[in-house]
Amino acid sequence: MNRLALGLIAGLAAFAPALAEDGTMTDAERAALRAEIRAYLLENPEVLVEAMNALQVREDEAAMQRDLLLVSSESDAIFLNPNDWVGGNPEGDITLVEFMDYRCSYCRKAYTDVSELVETDGNIRFVVKEFPILGEASMMSSQFAIAVRLLHGDAAYEAAHDALITLRGEPSPETLSRLATDLGLDPQPVLERMGGADVQKVIADNYALAELMSISGTPAFVMKDLIMRGYAPLEDMRAIVADARQGG
Repeated sequence: MNRLALGLIAGLAAFAPALAEDGTMTDAERAALRAEIRAYLLENPEVLVEAMNALQVREDEAAMQRDLLLVSSESDAIFLNPNDWVGGNPEGDITLVEFMDYRCSYCRKAYTDVSELVETDGNIRFVVKEFPILGEASMMSSQFAIAVRLLHGDAAYEAAHDALITLRGEPSPETLSRLATDLGLDPQPVLERMGGADVQKVIADNYALAELMSISGTPAFVMKDLIMRGYAPLEDMRAIVADARQGG
């Protein structure tokens, strides 16, 4: 029997004294009642399964309600922050927001799926939130992408984003300099802008928003009132988009 089940047994058994707060039960009677409850649960484990399932459903429903309230209260910061790059169809009927890290293997896997989803659907507004959480290499990559956008605009950012998410090896000033050159950009201004306060503010704001929304890993997605923490295959994403549309 797993620890959760044993803990539930112990908790229910410990609850027995509360039944006798009026003092009508002796210590021996209370001990006997606890033993009977424990024995019954051990002999009827399906009761534990039902209780744990009901508890899980209740916790899931509570989590969904918390997410709904969070998305509603932070809607502008999530969906309409001018510091975020917007791709796909800017006038799309569904907005998909991704918190991502360039060095995250699941973000790289999601990149292919999300790109196909956005391209084949044609009516998704796609928002990227730079969320570097996997060390210095991740931070450098996000700083580079944001600096490119601030200096050269959305088209240049998109090209930098695509290059970084597929970059082999670790980014370094030399690697990023070559990447900027490959993108047709002057590397030095980009490298200098990476440490700027405006670049740091974009990242800091995303950190704060992610913490508020209990997002601690990547990728994480937000669509309408739903927060999806973790990678989802292409077909699952398509189903989620369809459900969101049907929900109005």
